[in-house]
Parts: sequence; C-alpha cells; structure tokens
Amino acid sequence: MKTITKKQLLQVLTICIVTMVFSCSSADNSSEYTETTEPDIDNPEEEEEEIITYAAIDFSNWKVTLPVDENNNGSPDEYSPSQLINFGYQTLEPVQPYMYDDATDTSLMFYTFPDTSTTNSSYSRTELRELINPNSSSENWTLLEGGEMKGRLKVDAVSENTQSSDDYHKVIVMQIHGIISPEDMNTHGFSSNNGPPLIKIYWKDGYIWSHKKSLIDETTDGDDLLETSSSTWTDIKVNLGYVGNAAFDFKITASAAKIIIQLNADTPYVYEDISLDKWPYENYFKAGNYLTTTDADAFSYVKYYSLSVTH
Repeated sequence: MKTITKKQLLQVLTICIVTMVFSCSSADNSSEYTETTEPDIDNPEEEEEEIITYAAIDFSNWKVTLPVDENNNGSPDEYSPSQLINFGYQTLEPVQPYMYDDATDTSLMFYTFPDTSTTNSSYSRTELRELINPNSSSENWTLLEGGEMKGRLKVDAVSENTQSSDDYHKVIVMQIHGIISPEDMNTHGFSSNNGPPLIKIYWKDGYIWSHKKSLIDETTDGDDLLETSSSTWTDIKVNLGYVGNAAFDFKITASAAKIIIQLNADTPYVYEDISLDKWPYENYFKAGNYLTTTDADAFSYVKYYSLSVTH
C-alpha cells in the first residue's frame, strides 16, 4: 500500500474545499439571477392601468332631447348642459337608454324610436340642441355672426321601411334650425318663436342628402319672410354621396348669405342665394338622431365619435 504524506493530504483537502466553495457560489448566483429577472405577476402595482376613452364631445353648450316623457309634462324630456358635462350623462339613469357610450369604438350612441315629439313635429328624437348661453335658449346667432359645426359619425342601424319605396326609414343627423328672435317676438306678438330648419342633413338609404330652405317667391320681403309655412319656404334637396353604415365626416359652415357643407374630403357644396340673404331668423345647431317616421316598430341608432361648434 502506498503511503500518503502529510503534504499530499493537505493538497487534496485544499482542492476539495475550493471545489465545494466554487460549486456553492455558482448555485447561489444562478438562484439570484432567476429570482430577480422573473416578473412578479402577483404584484398588482406592476399591472398597467386600463385607459378608457370617450367620444370627443364637450357638452358645455349642448342640451339633449329624449324621445320619451317620463315626467308626464306633455313634452319630451330634456337635460341641460350642467347635467351632462363632466360625464354627468353617464350617471343619469333616464338618459342612459337613449344616449350612452360604446367603449368598443370610442363613440357616443344616440338611440331613438317613435314616442314623444316636440310641439312642432310628429317625430321623436334623441338629439342635441346648441345653447350659446347654457342657461337660456333665447340667445342664438345670425348668419351675419356665423358659425361652424363639424363631426364624425355614422348611422349604425335603422329599421326597414315597408310603407314606402325607401328601403329604410330616414334619419336627420345634423341641422341648422331657425328661431324667431326675441325682438321679432315682441314686435309681432307671436305666441311661438319656432322657425323653419334652414339646413337638414338626412341619411336616406345610405346616401347623405342636404335639404335647404329657399323662398318659393324670391320677391317676398319684410314681415312676410317670417311666415313659416310651406307656402313661403320650400326645401331644395341635394344628394351629397353614399356612406352606407360607415363612419363619415361632415361639416357645416354658415356665414352672411352663404352656407358651405362638406362630406368627408369631397368638394364642398356651396349655397349662396337671395333666400339666404333674406333669411330673417336667428339660428342654432342640432346634432344626433332624429327619426322621421311614426311607424310603431321603427328605430334608429346613430353614433358620434366627435362633435364641435365654433362661432
């Protein structure tokens, strides 16, 4: 048997100790690396917050009219700008069935059906009405003062029309509406300040139509211009193009004796005539879902992605 000297034994022990230290150190380092690089999926603070966006509509100067009369006062229910701003409409239970957010495409849905209508109409609506003064509907604007409304929207769904040659019921999505000024109300003693709509933008079987009020007799003058009947003012109709159920951009620009309307990036259509020069009314913008039928089973859904007005 070979004898191992003390010196050789010391060398062997030294090698064993070094090897053991190195192995332990490597194992510890590997464990540290895995722990520090593996994401902590159980820590909620590291999760990204969900960001919800809504349609780009500032309700500071809009009130909404609904197609129902829940308070039984004989008129469609309305909610003022102060109730709608700062996402207040989201907390109004009576509003939610008719005007509500659709998070799937960042839109505001307007739903309506035939029920309660305003005094001067047979049709129901879920529609916004511009209020220059959020607390009063008596302050409006003239064509000389002018204004512009633009929006991105789409007619999402409309009921079929089985009572006419149209495939679907017609929907008005934008308007410039006329209103008799307080001065003319006092001068003539009128019981109503309702004026005719100067511009109505219709969706008809996927096409966008513009209806503009024009004088039947262009020599009409003076107080006779305030006669609102169809014997004085009639609609001039223009087909602006096809959109179907796709989203589209629309803009209405009003100025002294001139109206410019534009669908998407198409060439703008310009109205400039004696009827606009003689237009005797003040005006306000409207936007939303105005369903022009009383058929019991009718309905319409209109989405707005953005809406803004400037003066």
